[in-house]
Amino acid sequence: MDADEDTSGGTEGADDPRREFAEECKSARELYPDGPLNQTQLGRLTRTSKSTISRVETCKGPIPPDLPAVLDQVFKTDGKFKRLYEDVVAGSFPSMYRQRMGLERTAVVIREWSPTIIPGLFQTADYARPLFKGSAPRATDAEVSAHISNRLTRQSILDGDTPPDVRVVLCESVLRRRLCPPDAMRRQLAALLEAGERPTVRVQILPLDAPAHLFSDWPVTLLTAPSHTVTVCVESYRTAGIVEDPDHVRTALRTYDELTSEALPARESARLIVEQMEKLS
Repeated sequence: MDADEDTSGGTEGADDPRREFAEECKSARELYPDGPLNQTQLGRLTRTSKSTISRVETCKGPIPPDLPAVLDQVFKTDGKFKRLYEDVVAGSFPSMYRQRMGLERTAVVIREWSPTIIPGLFQTADYARPLFKGSAPRATDAEVSAHISNRLTRQSILDGDTPPDVRVVLCESVLRRRLCPPDAMRRQLAALLEAGERPTVRVQILPLDAPAHLFSDWPVTLLTAPSHTVTVCVESYRTAGIVEDPDHVRTALRTYDELTSEALPARESARLIVEQMEKLS
């Protein structure tokens, strides 16, 4: 399963990113160039409310996901609040996933393989919802919504000024597995097609009759850092293994190359996705 989040937003520790976001918001408000703003005035400028700004500055509850970009716009802070918010989201992941999230945020190349589900970087909210419900049946609607919001926030790396090159290989069964209602699944497949049209993204489908391979049983992500070192992330039940041993990394890269050679080319993969969309009723 793709890395899931704990969105409790705790504030212990002086270096907690949630606390830093709160303090930066308050500081920017009080040092506003045209004169200090009170919480009501900042609420109006950010199209929220005094109570929302108060909760943000007192670390009570999650940060509204659209607020950081608006704060950067109001305070002309060149993405500072967006970066702080990404730190908040990364810090809310269980510790076993935090290293992977940090590597993902700075990666120049991301290679994804999934035998079961569409990876989180390309999930729609309607597709992610039943995944979270299935993995945490006792979660409240608010908790599920917070999980989804955090997952969608991860996708912002695809929209940056220098997005990573992303290579995705999915088992054909991923397209056929109906984890959500047909309309939602069609929208998810349409989003996958749209992602594949980006110049930095390539989506390939591995046919059902492809031979067995090293990654057959689990999702694997290979993350290339700016230094060109590669880290392999392997996920299974409630765990996320980080593999950095050079021999194992070389084996993983070779396996991924084999997957891409066995998979359908991107254009044929897109046609297969369209065919599956048309079959949904």
